[in-house]
Amino acid sequence: MPVTPYIEVWHGAGPTETNVEALGPPNVRLKTNDDATIDLVDPVPIPAAGFNYSYWKHIAIAWDTIPTSLTNIRHYSDAAIGWNYGTSGELRRGNRDAGDHGCPKGSYDQATGTPGTTGDDLETHTYYAGQTTKTAALPEVTPGVVIDSTDYSAAEDSHAVVLQVKVDTDAVQGDQANETMTWLYDEI
Repeated sequence: MPVTPYIEVWHGAGPTETNVEALGPPNVRLKTNDDATIDLVDPVPIPAAGFNYSYWKHIAIAWDTIPTSLTNIRHYSDAAIGWNYGTSGELRRGNRDAGDHGCPKGSYDQATGTPGTTGDDLETHTYYAGQTTKTAALPEVTPGVVIDSTDYSAAEDSHAVVLQVKVDTDAVQGDQANETMTWLYDEI
């Protein structure tokens, strides 16, 4: 019997783990607020100068049962992020110089910033701040980067990919199109 994973977002001080699939389709909205709500409240405004950022989002896969073993968890996109976030804007993820790129729950760092204005730069996240290359731009394509190489054999959740959108002054205003991100893992 194969594993049935679901997507969860970690947010708040705890963190609180929200199964976003229980809210409907497994969507995540990048905005200037630290919650798992899919709405148009607190969008990322286009800055007059410099950059504005969404609050970073910790996104993990989780499972309630596992028949044998699950490992080598990877994350990627289709290589065609169609968002208009401006010339030097980007969708990016937290990056480690070596090893897994995912953030373990024990290293969770709550997103902060000014709701409705900007989040703090992902490069200040405590798990990534000491790295030489603190963030990497998406899109990445299959087979993706290793988020978590742990060998799991019980109900749990993986390390989280940590995503953030960076918006430049010449971005185009408006709700951006949905983009698909994919998780891969080895099930033994």
